[in-house]
Amino acid sequence: MKKHSRSLYASILILFLAGCASTPEVKQKTVFYPEPPELPRVQFLTSFTSSKDIEPDKSAFSRYVTGVKENIRRLDKPYGVAIHDGKIYVCDTNSTVVVFDLNKRTVQPLTGAQGRGKLSQPINISIDKNGNKYVSDPIRQQVLVYDKNEFFVKAYGTAGDWKPVDAVAYEDKLYVADAKNGEIKVFSLETGEIVQKFGKLGEPKDWLAIPTNIVFDNEGFLYVSDTGRFQIVKLDRDGNFRGTIGQLGSQLGSFARPRGIAIDHDNRLYAVDAAFDNVQIFTKEGQLLFFFGKAGKQPGDMFPPAKVVVDYKNIEYFKRYADPSFEIEALVLVTNQFGTSLVNVYGLGKEKGKKYPTEEELKKMAEEQLKKLKKENPEGKTDEGEKKE
Repeated sequence: MKKHSRSLYASILILFLAGCASTPEVKQKTVFYPEPPELPRVQFLTSFTSSKDIEPDKSAFSRYVTGVKENIRRLDKPYGVAIHDGKIYVCDTNSTVVVFDLNKRTVQPLTGAQGRGKLSQPINISIDKNGNKYVSDPIRQQVLVYDKNEFFVKAYGTAGDWKPVDAVAYEDKLYVADAKNGEIKVFSLETGEIVQKFGKLGEPKDWLAIPTNIVFDNEGFLYVSDTGRFQIVKLDRDGNFRGTIGQLGSQLGSFARPRGIAIDHDNRLYAVDAAFDNVQIFTKEGQLLFFFGKAGKQPGDMFPPAKVVVDYKNIEYFKRYADPSFEIEALVLVTNQFGTSLVNVYGLGKEKGKKYPTEEELKKMAEEQLKKLKKENPEGKTDEGEKKE
């Protein structure tokens, strides 16, 4: 009996020591884009893949004493992402919308995504200024709306011959990308009725093919990521063609698999390409400024990226990850569909005390780089492009 007691005591002691022992924290290597010696414009900050990335670490001893088992919730195949009021909302396409609460340090499914608000395949999410969430579900064939408290409110559209893959509210209307019919459907936010459809106006060369992601700029123009055209298409709110950004190709400024897009305060366009595993940044006129990201499985790498979001209101939650010499001006979130880092968070900013080139200077530098690439490779092929083909 005494021997058994000593054995039990020893087991508890081992668990206690394992829980209390201070494991040296391995400092993550600082990852900048572009790489030194160039001036940094983007720093990889951290990533979110499972509850282990946010929830408090419970020691083996505390779990033994309380009898609570470690319950890890992991993202499976994310696409859409949004951040609002200290919460990161991730569309896990094989389950539901998963919420990473940065204040409570918890990971939970979206509260209202059950019953009438249950999701079949959430693919994209956008959040308006009032905290309402618009989730596109191509399997349910509706756009579901959840309020600021995450409760289900209503759904737009009915099941039928369409495929809603992204939705953004602008003023009193909801704009929805219909990938199946190659058009944008416009709903009245109040009545839920379709009030307009566009995507096939003007010359056939200006028509949409397979719109997958949409975003509005600060002037009210609608940008559409079109995987069928291999371009980003610019439209006004009546659907009139206003121009394109990029074209099919493997060089910088081109696209092979364009996906998520975002707009920052300066109306610069951020565009994900799942073939090149990067995010390219353009002026509102469509001139390439710079890009960041590369294929791989190291911190900050992309594999393959799906959605990009730019945010200014939640920087405080991530300042502790920033290099002391780097000042963050905005957050950039990018989802990866596979790998060990499924939601990457980057900081857009500048190194303190350094003089950076103006936007005009950046455009000239990008133009020179493109000319050099075209001269070296007139057919527009790269090793990575050939490999991916």
